[in-house]
Amino acid sequence: MAERSFAHEVKQLRIGAGEVFRGEGILAITKALLQSGVGYVAGYQGAPISHLMDVLADAQDLLAELDVHFESSASEASAAATLAASVMYPIRGAVTWKSTAGTNVASDALANLSSGGVKGGALIIIGEDYGEGSSIMQERSHAFAMKSQMWLLDPRPSLPCIVDMVEKGFQLSEASNTPVMLQVRIRSCHMHGSFVARENRRPAMTLNEASLAPRRDPARIVLPPAAYRQEHEKLEQRWPAAVAYVKAAGLNEFLGATEGDVGLIVLGGLYNNTLRALMRLGLADLYGESVLPLYVMNVAYPVIDDEVLEFCRDKKSVLVIEEGQPDYIEQAIGRLLHRHVPGCMLHGKDMLPKGGEYTVETLTEGLRGLIACAAPDLIDNAARAPNEMAITDEPKIAALARTVPARPAGFCTGCPERPIFAAMKLVEGELGPHHIASDIGCHLFSILPPFNLGATTMGYGLAPASASAFNGLGSGKPRKRTIAVMGDGGFWHNGLTSGIGNAVFNKSDDVIVIVDNYYSAATGGQDIPSSRSSPPTRSTHHPISRAIEGVGVEWVREVDHTYDVTRMRDVLREALTTRKAGPKVIVASSECMLNRQRREKPLRRKALGAGQRVVNQRFGVDEEICTGDHECIRLSGCPSLSVRPSADPLKEDPVASIDQSCVACGNCGEVADAAVLCPSFYRADTVVNAGWRERWRQRLRTRAVGVLQRWRESRRPVLG
Repeated sequence: MAERSFAHEVKQLRIGAGEVFRGEGILAITKALLQSGVGYVAGYQGAPISHLMDVLADAQDLLAELDVHFESSASEASAAATLAASVMYPIRGAVTWKSTAGTNVASDALANLSSGGVKGGALIIIGEDYGEGSSIMQERSHAFAMKSQMWLLDPRPSLPCIVDMVEKGFQLSEASNTPVMLQVRIRSCHMHGSFVARENRRPAMTLNEASLAPRRDPARIVLPPAAYRQEHEKLEQRWPAAVAYVKAAGLNEFLGATEGDVGLIVLGGLYNNTLRALMRLGLADLYGESVLPLYVMNVAYPVIDDEVLEFCRDKKSVLVIEEGQPDYIEQAIGRLLHRHVPGCMLHGKDMLPKGGEYTVETLTEGLRGLIACAAPDLIDNAARAPNEMAITDEPKIAALARTVPARPAGFCTGCPERPIFAAMKLVEGELGPHHIASDIGCHLFSILPPFNLGATTMGYGLAPASASAFNGLGSGKPRKRTIAVMGDGGFWHNGLTSGIGNAVFNKSDDVIVIVDNYYSAATGGQDIPSSRSSPPTRSTHHPISRAIEGVGVEWVREVDHTYDVTRMRDVLREALTTRKAGPKVIVASSECMLNRQRREKPLRRKALGAGQRVVNQRFGVDEEICTGDHECIRLSGCPSLSVRPSADPLKEDPVASIDQSCVACGNCGEVADAAVLCPSFYRADTVVNAGWRERWRQRLRTRAVGVLQRWRESRRPVLG
């Protein structure tokens, strides 16, 4: 089993009242769920919330003691649908996934949930992935909360505040019969801190107890005429109840100076960066005391009108600090000030960028402009503040940036997906280019150099569906088959029905490549139905090929060792040229190298400690054979494959070289063989704890090779 072990984090979940929890923000949320008496947790892994899922997966003993049900869902939609348990029963439930991408997948279930309402607290933990570190489209969860009228919490990046918001989020949900979204940005998830823990609580009602006493209320089901009443209930009952609870519980915070002509309205998740920017301008200290009054909105939606008016009533200018577009909060506050405080000047996107992440540098410049415009009496403070240099402006780092070319994201060293796209490039050289539909996952790196393959990506598991429009070309007319690439994670998430089933139903004649690396590798190596491991609480070992055949695909080929580039090339060529009608599916399988290393290294260390024989493999390049044309690098792109000056004075071009990061996957040699390049690659086996016979044979080989080398050197012509 190659999934990461979270044994230490699981121990932290058991600490009791008064003890101090230390760790990452996302792990603090995990502990907060158990302290809140959650009855069930579900979700789909993805940055930055994967650790929440991974830790709970390793905490089955503790969850069983507390009667808490946990499952890793097949998709975000599956996870969201589990919140139905909180509709009829007073059971607290939580689900989690990655930001807007996951919310889009879960939207059908969430829309029904928010319409019918909940009886038990329902918390949706969103890993908000917006900004420079993001791996997805730049959108915000705020729009979905507004659309479905679900309350959105955006807690200040402080472990005590985040933990408190989890508990208050359940209470807010129960007070207003509405599901609540809790968004945590990447920095909040991975910040380290501490908080004083409380005892874990068993749920007030367990799922088993609910199943023994089933309840039914048609008014909570989204079906006319109940759906029309639910809309009025949202506006006339739930919204006022939510506003009343937020005010009574003090979820939003008034920090900094109590008086001042200029104030800042800050989303909770942006508080730390804002405070740091104020410190750089000399307007705040290390302990959070700000010269400017701050209204920190730990509740991003709904906007609490009374609190905003209370904060703005004595202000001449207010700056709203809200990342991204549209400027929902600025618009809402602008409407309030226009009606009730017309003398207060509202600033926002006029001082700060309309889009992009609000880093400390960005906020510093925006606040400097606000001070110059609205608070010139504070200019002296800003002028006296030390002019801190951004790390990228430090001379040595700036010089390095000018010298070293930008390094785009790419496949890991030894990645088993690399040879698939090397084979695709070889076939492209024979048959010409084809339209290639890409998918979400590690394989999406194929769109970048050196492969430059892939034209579109539309969603997780949607590559075959995105290529299906080309299937509409008339029969008998010249056309090229399209290629769709998706991973095993995407296949089980959405691809089996939306991709494969759709292709069968519509009699597609195109090619689908499923990259099977045994795990949901891009999200951290979690198990999926086709994994070769045997976790105690999940069912695995379900071959992808059987599922494909089960929905009607007749042409299926399996490549069980993707590093065999020749085999991979031949199967791709066959799929693109066969006269067989219908969808053609290739399942290309090899274990993710990161997970393989994670699994094998502890076994190797154990064997070495026990004095057992261990073989370490390395690959190298014979400089005398290497021609220096570097085609191997262009077809491989492996980070461990580089160049170095040739020792031969007759070779002007540098030769290929393999550095110490090599993991001995053998892809470079396989690519050279399949492409009929120079046979300069070799493999060297280093044997540790070899037996006496093996050592004796090695001494004989070394002597024989030495004799041959000396004989060859004696026959080498000498110039000059």
